[in-house]
Amino acid sequence: MSKGQTGRRQAVLYVVLLTMSLLMLAFSASAPITELRHGVGFAMAPIQNVLREGGRTVSSFFATLGEIDRLRQQNEDLQTQVDQLETQNRSLQSLQAQNQQLTDILQVRSSLDFDSTAAEVISRRITDQENVISLDRGTNAGIEVDDPVVGGGGALVGQVVEVGPDYSRVLLVTDARMDVVGLLESSRGVGTVHGQLDRPLEMDGIPAENTVNVNEAVVTAGIELAEGIRSPYPKGLLIGTVAAVSRSPDQLFQTALLTPAANLDTLEYVLVITNYSGGLPPLSPEPSATP
Repeated sequence: MSKGQTGRRQAVLYVVLLTMSLLMLAFSASAPITELRHGVGFAMAPIQNVLREGGRTVSSFFATLGEIDRLRQQNEDLQTQVDQLETQNRSLQSLQAQNQQLTDILQVRSSLDFDSTAAEVISRRITDQENVISLDRGTNAGIEVDDPVVGGGGALVGQVVEVGPDYSRVLLVTDARMDVVGLLESSRGVGTVHGQLDRPLEMDGIPAENTVNVNEAVVTAGIELAEGIRSPYPKGLLIGTVAAVSRSPDQLFQTALLTPAANLDTLEYVLVITNYSGGLPPLSPEPSATP
């Protein structure tokens, strides 16, 4: 077939197709064409539905991601609020505990027959070498060395051993260097209470004839020590309670272990008694020489 014949056939085919297109446009409202369109639309409907559902699925997926992010942020905000409330609650509990200690201290002050100064514990050294605390008040508040220190409930805390203008150091009753004459409240037996650092207080020298009961209170005796030295602590301060009792081998004396009355590990406020004249008695004036 020649090139000329091929060109004529393509031209004829083009004219036929153009004619059919014009006829279809002309008769597009006719029933056959409408039915054809309906058929094509019906055939394409499942594909269109799938495409619509796919679009909805994609939209729903991104909406779900947005909701998850919103809920995560809401959860973080709620957790922040919970943390803030817990912090406030802890602060309130701490303030409540401090207020209770201050209330106890004020009650003790009103019951004492001595002048006293309230002070706050600013450091605590509780080791196997010493039991010492430091206070925020010193000579400017009238505190001197050897002043007795008490806590809530009139419990004996210790004795001032060092003092500066705005601080003082207190040797606790549990320190091994501490000795206090104690009095059993029920039997009225007397013995010497020694500090033992991390162990219970020990009260020895209790006469065998005195009945010592577990849970019995022991207070400061307020009596003079050897060689006429007056007790450095007023009478009636609570030292502790009896936890156990044992007799000496010769059966002449008893020894009691005591639980300290003051909770020295959590102590925050104390009273320092500033006008108790303990220790050595004043010297008598020398008699004047007669001429």
